Order: sequence, then C-alpha cells, then structure tokens
Amino acid sequence: MAEYKLEVTTGDMTGAGTYDYIYVTLIGTEGESERTELNNYGVDFASCKTGSYTVKTKPLGQLLLIKVEKDPYLILPENEWFCSKIWVTTPENDIILFPCHRWVSRGEHVELRRGTALKVFEEDHPLLIEHRQKELEHRGKLYQWQKYADGLPYIIGLKTQSELPHEIRFSLSRGLQFTYSIGIAKAELNLKGLTASRERWENMEAFKKVFSFYSSPVSEYVSEHWMEDDFYGYQFLNGVNPTVIQRCSELPSNFPVTEEMVQPFLEDGSSLRTEMKKGNIFLCDYKIMEGLPTRVVKGEPLPLTAALCLLYVNSKNQLKPIAIQLGQQPSDQNSIFLPSDPEHDWLLAKMFVKNADALLHEVVAHLLNTHLLAEVFAIASLRSFPVVHPLYKLLIPHFRYTVQINSAARAQLLAPDGLLAQSTLGGEGLIELIKRYHAKATYSALCLPDVITARGLEAVPNFYYRDDGLKLWNIISSFVKAMLEQYYTSDSEVTRDSELQRWINEIFTRGFPGNSSSGIPGRFITVEEVIKFVTMVIFRISAEHSAVNNGQFDYCSWFPNSPLMLRKAPPTTKGQATMETVLETLADVGDTVGHIAATWILSKKFADFVPLGTYPDERFEEPGPKQIIREFQAELSRLSEEIAKRNSNLELPYTYLNPVNIENSVSI
Repeated sequence: MAEYKLEVTTGDMTGAGTYDYIYVTLIGTEGESERTELNNYGVDFASCKTGSYTVKTKPLGQLLLIKVEKDPYLILPENEWFCSKIWVTTPENDIILFPCHRWVSRGEHVELRRGTALKVFEEDHPLLIEHRQKELEHRGKLYQWQKYADGLPYIIGLKTQSELPHEIRFSLSRGLQFTYSIGIAKAELNLKGLTASRERWENMEAFKKVFSFYSSPVSEYVSEHWMEDDFYGYQFLNGVNPTVIQRCSELPSNFPVTEEMVQPFLEDGSSLRTEMKKGNIFLCDYKIMEGLPTRVVKGEPLPLTAALCLLYVNSKNQLKPIAIQLGQQPSDQNSIFLPSDPEHDWLLAKMFVKNADALLHEVVAHLLNTHLLAEVFAIASLRSFPVVHPLYKLLIPHFRYTVQINSAARAQLLAPDGLLAQSTLGGEGLIELIKRYHAKATYSALCLPDVITARGLEAVPNFYYRDDGLKLWNIISSFVKAMLEQYYTSDSEVTRDSELQRWINEIFTRGFPGNSSSGIPGRFITVEEVIKFVTMVIFRISAEHSAVNNGQFDYCSWFPNSPLMLRKAPPTTKGQATMETVLETLADVGDTVGHIAATWILSKKFADFVPLGTYPDERFEEPGPKQIIREFQAELSRLSEEIAKRNSNLELPYTYLNPVNIENSVSI
C-alpha cells in the first residue's frame, strides 16, 4: 500500500467551515483510490484551519485529479464548505498543490487539478483532456450571456442575484457589510425626515447637516472651495472625472469666443491665439449630451445642457474656466458666460457644466467603462478558460464580486425607481447615453497612454491622475509581460490557443456589439497584442475604477459641486440670478440626499478589501509566476511610497491611484 499525505485548508472568510462529512478520491494514471473520509479527532474543517490526513491506496502513478465530495452530517441543514487548497505529498515525496478556492455543496463532485498552468494544446492525458472539455461545457451552461439593451454590452443571463453561482457571489461578511451600510445610511436620512422631503434647500449650510458622522478631509475642502475657479478647473484633472478635458488648439466653430471676451483672464499682453499655441488652452465639450431625453417632473422635462467649457492654465499653473456656453448652438438665448459676469450667473453656468459632467461621469466613465466592461471581461473569462489556464489564474482575482455588484446596481441604481434613473437623465436618457458613447467607443480610448496622447495632455501641470496612472500602467504592463512570456514563448502559441481566441472573440462580440470599428481585436495574432489587452483589462478594472469611483464621496457629497439633477432651466439673460436662484435650481432635499448617501456607500472601503497586486488565493504552483508576483508587489509598494511623499507636500492630496487604495477588482 502507498501513503498519500494531504494538507487540506479551509478558507478564512466568515462561514467557510462545515460540520459535514468530507471525502476525497485520488485519481492517477494507474487508477484511483477508494473514496476516503477525511476525519481526525475534533473539529476538522473550521474556518482558516489546515488539517492533515493520510490516504492509503495502491500506487496511482502520476497524480492527475482529486475528487472532493461532501455528505450531510446527520439531519442538519446544508452547510457549504469553502475549500481553499489541498497539498499532497506522494509516496515519491513529490509535493503537489491542488488549488480549489471555491464552495463545495452536498451532492457535488468537485474535481481538482494540480496548480501547474497549462494551455489547451499542452494537455497530454486523455482523462485531463476530457476533464477540461467537460469543465468548459459546464461553465458555458452556468454563465450565459443576456442582452441588456440594443447597443450595450451583454450581461450575465440570470434574473436575480440569488441565482448567481457561489464562485462569483459576495462572501457572507461582504454581503452583511454592504447591506448594513445601505441600511445605516437610509436610517439616518429617514430619522431626519430627509428622504421623502420635497422641500427645496433653504441655504448652502443645510448640506452640511445631511450626515452627522460621515465626512472626509477632501469633502470638507470641497464644501469650502467649490465656488473658486482654480479649484473648479483642478477637478477636471484630478476629480472623479478626468476623462473629458482635452487640449484646444482651435476653437470649435460653434463656440464663438472672441479675444476681447477672454483677454482679461489671460496673462498681460497675451492673447487666446498665443496661449493656444503654447498649449495652455483646454476644452471640455459635452456635445454627446445634446438632445438626450430627460426625466419628466411635474409635467416638464428636467434641464440638461450640452455645454462647452474653455479653460486656461495660467503662469501659476492653475487651470481656470474662462468661457462657458450652455449649449452647442450659439444664439441670443445661449450667451457665453465669463468670469467677469455677475457672481451668480457665473456660478450657475459652472453648475450646469458640472451637471453634464456628473452625468457623463456616472453613466460612461464609471458605469459603462469600468463596471459593464468588467462584467464582460469576467463572463468571457469564466466561459472561455478552465481553471488551469494561465490567464484564468492571472485574471480571476480581478473579477472578485464584479458580477454581483453589477447585479445589485441594476436592481438598486438602474431600475425605474433607482438612483441613477432618478437623475436628470431618467432611465430612457441613461440607456441612450450609453448607446451613443458605446457606438463610437474605441480600443485606444480604453488605454491610458493612448488617451493622454490623443487628448494632448502630456504637458498640463499638476495632473496627478495622468502621472500616477501612467506609472501604474507601465508597472502592470511589465508584470503582465513577464507573466505571459512564461507561457507564450512565440506568436504561434498565441494562434494555437483556441481558448484564448474564444475569449477575445466573446469580448469583441458581446462587449462591443454592432461596433465593428472599435479596434477591439476579434482575434490575437501576437504575444504583444495579448500583453497590451490584458494590461488594459487589469488597469481598467482596478486603477481606472479606483480613479472614477473612490472619490465620489469626497467630490460629490457636496451636491452643488457635482449635481446629478438640476430643476430650473439655465439662465438666458445675465444679471438676474441670485443665491435664491441657485437654491431653486438645485434638486429638492429628497432627491439630493439619496444621491449623497449613494456616494458614501460607493466610496466605502470594506473590511475584506483586497488591494491591487494581492493574490491571496494560491493558484500558481510554479516558482516563476510566484517570483513575478512578488516583484510586481514590490514595484507597487515603491510607487505607493513615491505618491505618499508627493502628497505630503500638496494642499489637496491625490490618493485614488495610490496602489494601497486600489482594489484588485470592481467590487463596489
């Protein structure tokens, strides 16, 4: 008889353990063992515990699979078990890792493969070839695509969150924290009688009383400085939506700003033309918002402007707005507003720009370009890669909780009574905006280095999103290159990998339906193509999501600074607005506080936060990938120290792309 020694580890999350009976069957090239119960004295499978067991059997040859089963203990109810991994020491003293990292239910036959990553054409044993095929067939049935709306990325084909497989659901602790956070925010607002209030805001100070216990240094700074022009401009670079601003070398024909209008706001003796040539003039153009349907309130559609905002970098390296037009078509009723206009006219003009910016941020920069695309990447990976594929091992930590948080968003934010559907756009306008943008979306617009170049932002000062983002992009790219070159030694291996080709084809057809000119590859030819695409995926669902999500409470909880809804039409005649006009223009109390509560929940760092570069589940058996991960973590740590040192000298630190604040996945 041969002895196989097993080290069986239970996961460390709440509820991971089980009191049920656990059985294993070892399967090798020379046969399989008997079904063996794993049972020591005392509690065997408690959370975060590793137990040692011995399986005695005939020699099995090369060990291929471990079958894990769970049977009920007496008549007690289902008690699922999270098996983390199994280490096996063979009679020949080979030590083999069998990763699991999944929940096991009664009646399941979970078959584990060793941790060595293999591509499809590298399989050489009929049993493993068959196992690989059956795994993908099962995943194809489990994770099906569903059309959400014409022209939008596809979503997971399940009706309710309760139908989500355990593999992609919240842990018990995350689910409890998420539910508690929503409940506590609602409770405070209800107790104060704010949620159902249809009253308008009496004064600006009232916004500070929405939440008694929640604030941040940045949110307090915003509440004090939001009306200042230099801070207003700063936010287009380092606020929650740094995705719109671009260098302006020539004014659009529909934005007739004259030299006389803006010369007082430029350096003495300079001109608009001169400053354009120097690269100091920038533009935020919200043309995409033109003609979108808006929510109807009291029989009238809410106002929305397709604004244009011209900005200037002065000799103090401050970016300031110098001209605003609240519509694409100039006319007597669509004046160009200037900093020299009456105070409240200029403030209202800036607020209507920020209204368009806030909507574009939430719907496109945040929802579409991180959440919805992350779901496409996740489902395509789950359908296309078996657990032994190197890209599955590399990418699966970056999809943690993504599908469930998106399912929750569709139920709580995008539903007809959801918060985003209750913004200016309403449900119809929201879907139309996504359609418009996604119909013209491009691959290059998802790659930060290409974006910075295309928008002419290489030299704009104090652009910390760009500075930190490009460094992160390069660190991630170097990491991905090192990992993929472990497994793809030539371009021919890329073209031979049918699972890899299926993955990118599903992303192309399901993620960008109807957009054949997107530039998203439908097939990979070279290793370099795979490296760039995987770099984009990891950056977008970690760093980019952090940049557009984590600052929402900081910048958007002061609602006038980032209003998702305004009630009164923009001014057409200068000199008539007052602070009373500004307050009347803002959304009423009930609509406002719901949005503020959402910013707090969406910006919250939960207890089971997993930072970028952390791979807590041991999936790679080979020493090479393990060393590459350690080097990746070291590079991220160095960047974190560099960012912290820079931030220590800034009045307003930029923290959203510090690796310690970036979650590995879109999980909130």
